[in-house]
Amino acid sequence: MNTSISAWPLTGEQRQIIELCHDFAVREIRPRAREVDEADVVTPVDIFQKASEVGITDFMIPSEYGGGGFTDVFTQCLVQEELCWGDPGIGNLMCSNGFFSDPILALGNEEQKKQWLGPLTGPNPPMTALATTEPESGSDAASIVTYAERVSGGYAISGQKAWISNAGTAEFYVVFAKTDRTQRSSGVTAFLLDRNAEGITFGQPMRKMGQRAIVCREIFFDKVFVPEANRLGDEGQGFHGLMATFDISRVVLGAAAVGAARAAYEYALDYARTRKQFGKAIIEHQAVAFRLADMATRIESSRLLVHHAARVLDSGAPAAGLAAMAKLTASETAMFVTWAAVQTLGGWGYSREHPVEQWMRDVKLEEIEEGTSDIMRLVISRNLR
Repeated sequence: MNTSISAWPLTGEQRQIIELCHDFAVREIRPRAREVDEADVVTPVDIFQKASEVGITDFMIPSEYGGGGFTDVFTQCLVQEELCWGDPGIGNLMCSNGFFSDPILALGNEEQKKQWLGPLTGPNPPMTALATTEPESGSDAASIVTYAERVSGGYAISGQKAWISNAGTAEFYVVFAKTDRTQRSSGVTAFLLDRNAEGITFGQPMRKMGQRAIVCREIFFDKVFVPEANRLGDEGQGFHGLMATFDISRVVLGAAAVGAARAAYEYALDYARTRKQFGKAIIEHQAVAFRLADMATRIESSRLLVHHAARVLDSGAPAAGLAAMAKLTASETAMFVTWAAVQTLGGWGYSREHPVEQWMRDVKLEEIEEGTSDIMRLVISRNLR
């Protein structure tokens, strides 16, 4: 059974980029995954730069700004699955500039798009970050308290962000802050900042359970001046842009979860075919065979839902509930499949001799980032028809 086939027809270009990403995962990502995990707080910038040289880090940026032009969510899902099959943390890192680009494409004017997206294309691009989460505000993005005060020529931002991927390493940031403290979602505005802006400082790398290729830090803003030209959209439009970004990122992260689950399933299947217990391969034991059947079924179901959600988004139809379903299903599938892989390998699965224990730690993040599973269920319930 080929667990990477899409139910939808693929173009020749899509097949080529899948092949490119799978080859990159085999050659560059898999051999470094354990090293990066054990390094803990070191961003593998060299792998990111190698990915940029073959067009992986900018494939999702429109061609008019120098990118690869694969702006559809469906192709982004195909790419994300292959890269995260290699390693969830490194795979997500390779496409992080896409998450930065989404709110700029949703809210930015033409000048902003050229200024901030152009440098992300080609070899040796800067890394970027999306700064939303705060110490007291995770999934409830409308409750952020970082404040952008009107000053002559622009704004002065003060506050704190937490768990920001690539913080400190990234050169460019999209920062969400309140411009009206009396409002919730309608008071949120998005801004573009450079790492060298006066008043920005970064915390120490945060110690994480998994996906250690992406280093997270706190960011502190002390009256950081942002010119009005760096505001994305009008005041109060930031939350709308963020939600549009979340609809895309949740589906793409669902694809990342499918890729990690697929890796764990394939590894467990190979192990079950070669490992013998009680005189026969363990796949011949019914309990193991049934577990593998459950793993394969959940992966296929998750991929179908992820791709369906991507297609709906690409059609321009509202898909907040469907995007939440895709992320919820795929992330919980990945958690089950990596657990099942550890279980299939038994004591060896619990050991660092095999990668399944790392994958199990890595995929836990998919049930948390961009909205926890509980939040996904809330979003789904609000979009019931």
